[in-house]
Amino acid sequence: MNRSPALLLLASLMLLAGCGERRPAPTTPHGRAMAYAPSKAETRQCYAELRQIGVAFTPLPDRDRGGSCSTIGTVRLDEIGVPVANLGAMRCGLAEKFTRWVRNAVAPAAYQMLGSQLVKVETYGTYACRNTVGTASAKLSGHAIANAVDVAAFDLADGRRISILGDWRSGDAQTRAFLEVIHASACKRFGTVLSPDYNGAHRDHLHLEDDHANFCR
Repeated sequence: MNRSPALLLLASLMLLAGCGERRPAPTTPHGRAMAYAPSKAETRQCYAELRQIGVAFTPLPDRDRGGSCSTIGTVRLDEIGVPVANLGAMRCGLAEKFTRWVRNAVAPAAYQMLGSQLVKVETYGTYACRNTVGTASAKLSGHAIANAVDVAAFDLADGRRISILGDWRSGDAQTRAFLEVIHASACKRFGTVLSPDYNGAHRDHLHLEDDHANFCR
C-alpha cells in the first residue's frame, strides 16, 4: 500500500524523536551500523543477568579513548565455568552472549561430538582501537568499541587442541562437524560472525560481534 508524503514525514519524525540526541552510528564495510553505546540502565540490567547465570566479572570504568574508540559499558570476565585466554574489556552484552555460547554450545558440542570435555577457550582478545582488516574500505572495527571477540582455538581434556587455523578444513569429519555446529550456533547468537570462509584475514579465528547485524559468513 502506498503511503502519503505526510505519513512518511510523520514516521520519520517519530523515528528521530525516538533516537534522542544519539549521533549516527559509524558503519562497517558491510554497510551496517555499529552498535550504539549501551545506556547506564542497559549496562546495570546486563550486570544483573550475568550475576543470575553465575558469572564472576569485574565492571570496568567507561572511557572515551579518542578516534571514535571507546570502552563503554564493559566488563572483564573473571570466571564463566571454562577458562578463557586473552580476554580484555568487552561490552557487557557481548560478554553475556559469549558466556552462553561457550557454556551452552561449545562445551556440549565438544563432549557430545568429540568425546572430551572442553577445558579452555583461546582468543586473540577483545578491545583494540583499529579499523577492520582484509577489506577494501577501512572502517572502524567492532573491536574499537570492545564489542567483538576473536576466538582462535579450543583445548580438550584429552589433550587435543582444535584450532580455527588448523582444523577449519580438517580431514577429520567429526572435527569439521564440531566447528560447523559451533559456527552455526554463533550465527544465531551474535550479530556478525566471520570465519575463514569470509576472507583470508579471518583464516585463524572466528570474529564474534554483538551488533544485531545478522551477518554470518
